[in-house]
Amino acid sequence: MPDFDASAVLLEQVRQALDNSTPLRIQGGNSKIFLGRMVVGEVLDTRIHRGIVSYDPTELVITARTGTPLTELQAVLDAAGQMLTCEPPHFGATATVGGMLATGLSGPRRPWAGAVRDMVLGTRLITGLGKQLRFGGEVMKNVAGYDLSRLLAGSYGCLGVITEVSLKVLPKPRQSFSLRLDLDAGHALAKLAEWGQQPLPISAASHDGKALHLRLEGGEGSVAAARERLGGEPLDTGYWKQLNEHNLTFFRDPQPLWRLSLPHNSPLLNLPGEQLIDWGGAQRWLKSSAVASDIRAAAAAVGGHASCFTADHCDSPFQPLAAPLLRYQRQLKAQLDPQGIFNPGRMYAEV
Repeated sequence: MPDFDASAVLLEQVRQALDNSTPLRIQGGNSKIFLGRMVVGEVLDTRIHRGIVSYDPTELVITARTGTPLTELQAVLDAAGQMLTCEPPHFGATATVGGMLATGLSGPRRPWAGAVRDMVLGTRLITGLGKQLRFGGEVMKNVAGYDLSRLLAGSYGCLGVITEVSLKVLPKPRQSFSLRLDLDAGHALAKLAEWGQQPLPISAASHDGKALHLRLEGGEGSVAAARERLGGEPLDTGYWKQLNEHNLTFFRDPQPLWRLSLPHNSPLLNLPGEQLIDWGGAQRWLKSSAVASDIRAAAAAVGGHASCFTADHCDSPFQPLAAPLLRYQRQLKAQLDPQGIFNPGRMYAEV
């Protein structure tokens, strides 16, 4: 499909929806449609709005329309020896740049390189007032005082139609090496806490229930020194992509999948099912048939929260918001989408 600026087409569809009070279900490649609650509405497909708007590798910034396939954007960066440092998962060949931003999901490098929102420099957004606005660059905030560019990361299309995004990119590391250490989960978490206080070039750390997996990235000297110090056995670097795309054997378990976001030094939670450690301990994947309230109570007990990654398993896939946070969420929605037409109820039934 050729590059095409379809912002006027998308804006007209939004204006018609506003005139008719028609809810819109915003979608790109639908690779992450299983996340959140089901949305009923007229489909607004962003994939007609695609293409790299500008990219100068020397400036370390790339701007793309949000219907652009994520693989296409990453191929352009790869040819210049650069990358999206947040390592976003695709969950399918149809993933788009807009889907990456709307879900805000980051891969194994996230604790060491930042999240999707940390890469966002600016955006263009069609609001529920029937206007296309630009945020970022010279215009950092809207009249309500929100930093919209980063606030849109993880908004799941509930605040408007993102049409364009400018992202900060960085050069690929000069050296990368992965290794496997025979440690149980408890000892692995203790070691990761210890190593976190030391200048080691770790860029990914995961425990699959059998062994600790580490990725070392940086200059040749620092990677070689860390490899010699840590020991272990060489690991196929394909492990990290399999983990990121949920293609490991662990994810084939038919039980519901939960994502636990916890303080990195939290112990293994006493929950039925299998757990896989990611992000050096800050992200845990749980395959369990336990009820949602028990899983969330266990996560909250150590200062974390839990989200369900299995479609239609529970009515509140994302961690329910406390009353003050829900009030802020509603106020933000009212500012940008006063008629409530964009992905109504995708994140929370009340929004």
